[in-house]
Amino acid sequence: MTLAADRLAPMANAIRALSMDAVQAANSGHPGMPMGMADVATVLFSKFLKFDPAQPKWADRDRFVLSAGHGSMLIYSLLHLTGYASPTMDDIRNFRQLGSVCAGHPENFLIEGVECTTGPLGQGLAMAVGMAMAERQLNATFGTDIVDHKTWVIAGDGCLMEGINHEAIGLAGTLKLGRLKVLWDNNKITIDGDTSLSTSEDIPARYRASGWDVFECDGHDFADIERALAEAAASDKPTLVSCKTVIGKGAPNKQGGHDVHGSALGDAEVAAAREYLGWTSAPFEVPAEILADWRSLGEKGAAAHAEWFGRLAASDKGEEFSRRMAGELPETDAIRAKLAEWLEGDSTVATRKASENWLNVLAPALPEMIGGSADLTGSNNTKAKCQEPFTPDNYGGRYVYYGIREFGMAAALNGMALHGGVIPYGGTFLIFSDYCRNAIRLSALQQTRAIYVLTHDSIGLGEDGPTHQPVEHVMSLRMIPNLYVFRPADVIETAECWNVALESQDTPSVLALTRQNLPQLRKTGDMLSARGAYTLRHAEADRKVIIVATGSEVELAVKVRAELESQGIGTDVVSMPCMELFAAQDEAYQHEILPNDGSILKVSIEAGVTMGWERYTAQSRNGGLNIGLDRFGASAPAKDLFARFGFTVEAIVPKILNKLSV
Repeated sequence: MTLAADRLAPMANAIRALSMDAVQAANSGHPGMPMGMADVATVLFSKFLKFDPAQPKWADRDRFVLSAGHGSMLIYSLLHLTGYASPTMDDIRNFRQLGSVCAGHPENFLIEGVECTTGPLGQGLAMAVGMAMAERQLNATFGTDIVDHKTWVIAGDGCLMEGINHEAIGLAGTLKLGRLKVLWDNNKITIDGDTSLSTSEDIPARYRASGWDVFECDGHDFADIERALAEAAASDKPTLVSCKTVIGKGAPNKQGGHDVHGSALGDAEVAAAREYLGWTSAPFEVPAEILADWRSLGEKGAAAHAEWFGRLAASDKGEEFSRRMAGELPETDAIRAKLAEWLEGDSTVATRKASENWLNVLAPALPEMIGGSADLTGSNNTKAKCQEPFTPDNYGGRYVYYGIREFGMAAALNGMALHGGVIPYGGTFLIFSDYCRNAIRLSALQQTRAIYVLTHDSIGLGEDGPTHQPVEHVMSLRMIPNLYVFRPADVIETAECWNVALESQDTPSVLALTRQNLPQLRKTGDMLSARGAYTLRHAEADRKVIIVATGSEVELAVKVRAELESQGIGTDVVSMPCMELFAAQDEAYQHEILPNDGSILKVSIEAGVTMGWERYTAQSRNGGLNIGLDRFGASAPAKDLFARFGFTVEAIVPKILNKLSV
């Protein structure tokens, strides 16, 4: 069914009406962008986008990303009008209210038709790069009959200004992601006013210089929009379409101005807009004939979906493709056997090297794993031997060279994970997690299986000095809800933490790994790291002390214990590779490991800030003891730094004895 322009105009006005009514009812929101991009979105959904409202998770659907997430009423209107089960009209009536899935910014875990959580500007577009990467990799693996779709993005001026945009478009251009199509809402307005207040760059020239095709159109001329989108769809390059629009189009007294960006129009202007648009329906009502035109688009998608499903069923690769898209791991007997073999070893390696060694076990067994690093492959040790580079000449490759683009990499990991069919991980130094922190936060919020390999995890990296020595980063990452922060103590814990991360479909993971070598401390036990903390060494004398440590400091805790035991002071050593997993255990297990006993001195040792450790040590003898580093490091060899800052047996034992004697 082809809809003529005279049918498209009232369809677009339905978006405008729902958007201004919802924002007005909430007295909160952003009506300008959805009203300005209503015409472009109508052409996209009616003539180009491949989707099936009855099956929002259809694997070969086109991905639609609203990067300008403040204009959330655009996507809520589109999903409702085209026949998705969610949101309902009641949800839209309750836009931005408690209990409505129509949150202020689109959230992927509330509505199936929302591909990713957007709002932090630029990240939607950057996640779309990851989606386009996943599409190409799966296409190379499974063929065009099963994987053949595009990723469409609506982005605003703010998305294109953010620094992450530069990282994302550079990566997309280098990888020649021709299935990525960005529709720029070029209305020349930001919250503060005209874009000329803050920018003068030639955005089309920047995109062309990055290897993109660029087209433009009048964003309110249906024929011109269709022409530009057809050119974009036909291009074999990532493509930007500059859609010249009027913000708040349809509000006669406010359109084109920055006041319509982020405020309700007001009752008088809503009434004026209704008259201007010729929209006579009551608030939150759509005429039957207009709704029928919108719903017909879903019927077209159902037919395309049925044809695809037939191809999938006939393919000898269909079962494997379905497994990967479901996020299910294959049988891993070989992985379990290798871990058992490692337990019998005596390996002394940096945990970054242990991670690489374990990747050489995991990657051949899990073909969905896609690795990479932000220009630190040789330092992060993130490339398995079996992984070939992911390039325009080899989209079947499973290793991405992201360049110095930490934020862009992190957002791409989110996009790949949200696309499905792949399990992405990426590496950089832990200190540079600050560059990608907001994307890590979105990993947690969106419940993605993205894995961050963050090496050089403490002053143990040595001579690079305090600019590269993370002291606050591990604890600050632990503050993010729904994020597993692993700091393994040896080769066995490193392998176990990798396994837990891979099994955690709805929780992203950070692996904080050392540069310096660490001895193997574990010879027994099955997946003890999965409980977050466990007793690594039990007291031999009458227990008076429990030392809790992570990462490289567990070795130190074991040495401190030996000295205390030699003095008749019974001491447990608890290794805590993941606070979050320990907090998820039942109280009985938590009290078994860290009993609520005021006669026992609890001591934490971690080469980072002490803030946060009091939750485990405060309820103990004399208020407990927290040994850490509440200052920046220094430039020197690692051994000298640990001695300088008191991470030695000679420095710690007297502190413990003093606490016991008080």
